[in-house]
Amino acid sequence: MRMKFLIVGRSARPDGEALRGCGDRLTALCARRQRIFRAGGALWAGATMGGMRTAGTGRGQDRAEARRIAAGRRGDAAARERARAKGKAALVAGAAGVALAVLLSGCGSGNAQGGGGDAASERATAKADRAHRPARAEGLTEIPGVGSRLQGRIPEDSRQVVAVEGKGEDSADAVVRLYTRAGNGTWKRAHSWPAHNGKNGWTHHHHEGDKRSPVGVFSLSDAGGVLPDPGAKLPYAHSAAFTPPTYWPKKTRNDFDYVIAINYNRVKGTTPLDPTRPQGQAKGGSIWLHRDHGDGTSGCVSVSKAVMRTLLRTLDPDKHPVVVMGDKASLSG
Repeated sequence: MRMKFLIVGRSARPDGEALRGCGDRLTALCARRQRIFRAGGALWAGATMGGMRTAGTGRGQDRAEARRIAAGRRGDAAARERARAKGKAALVAGAAGVALAVLLSGCGSGNAQGGGGDAASERATAKADRAHRPARAEGLTEIPGVGSRLQGRIPEDSRQVVAVEGKGEDSADAVVRLYTRAGNGTWKRAHSWPAHNGKNGWTHHHHEGDKRSPVGVFSLSDAGGVLPDPGAKLPYAHSAAFTPPTYWPKKTRNDFDYVIAINYNRVKGTTPLDPTRPQGQAKGGSIWLHRDHGDGTSGCVSVSKAVMRTLLRTLDPDKHPVVVMGDKASLSG
C-alpha cells in the first residue's frame, strides 16, 4: 500500500499526522494570534485608558486651576475687605485720638521731657512710698492741715478723705494722705505717699491750659484705665481709649493705666472719659488722680502705680469718698 505524504514546511508526515500536526500548529498559531490580539488589545486598551487618564488629568488640572483662580479672587476680595476695615479702624482710631487729646488737655503732661514711666522709675517711686509711711494717727477730730473753710465742705456722710497737700503755690511736689472716719466721727490716717500736682502749682480759679491744679473739696465717684480692673470698688471703665496720644512724651505712656476722676467740672456717675463740662470748656476739666511719671502734670494729681491700686481697692462709693486738695497755705486758710 502506497503512503501519501503531505509536505508542510520541512516536515513530512502521513496525512492524519499531518492534519493533526496542522491542527496542532493551527491551534498553536491561533493561540499565538489570540495572545498577540490580547496583547494588542491590552496595548490599545492601555493607550485608550491612558488617553482617558490624560484627558481626565487635563480636565482635573483645569478644574484645579479654576478653583485656584476662584480662591485667588476670593482672597483678593477678602484682602480688599480687610484693607477697607483697617482703613476704617485707622480713621476711627485717629478720631478717637483727637477726641482723647482734647479731653485730656487738663491732664497728663503735653510738653514734659525725660523719662519716668519705666521700671526704674516705678521702683524709685515704690521706695519713696515706703519712706513716706509715718506711724498711723488715730482719734483725730479733723483732717490735719485743713482749715475750717475746707473742713466744713467735707460731707457729713463721707468716711474716706484723700488729702493732697502741695508743697507750695507754684510747686509741683505734693504729699497724698488717706484718712478714714470711724463710727464715733474721729479720723484715722491710714497712708501717706509722695505725689505730684500741676507743673505750675495750684490755683483757686482754674482755667483751661493753666497747668495748675484746682484748690477745693471734690467727690470721687468714677474710675477707669488702660489696664483691667484691679479690684476697684468704684465703678471702673476698662478701655484702650485711655491710652495717651502717641505724640506725648514717652514717659507719659503709662499715666492712665489707672485713673480716678476728680469731680471738678464734670458729670458725676459717668466714665472719666466723658467730655461734658457743666461749667463750660474755659473752666477746664479732666482732672484725675492717675499714675505718676516723675514730675508735674497739666492739672491732675499723680501717684505711683502701687498707690493707684491701693486707692482703687480702698475707696468705696458707700463711704462717699472725697479729695481735699491744695497747696499747704490754701488748705490751712
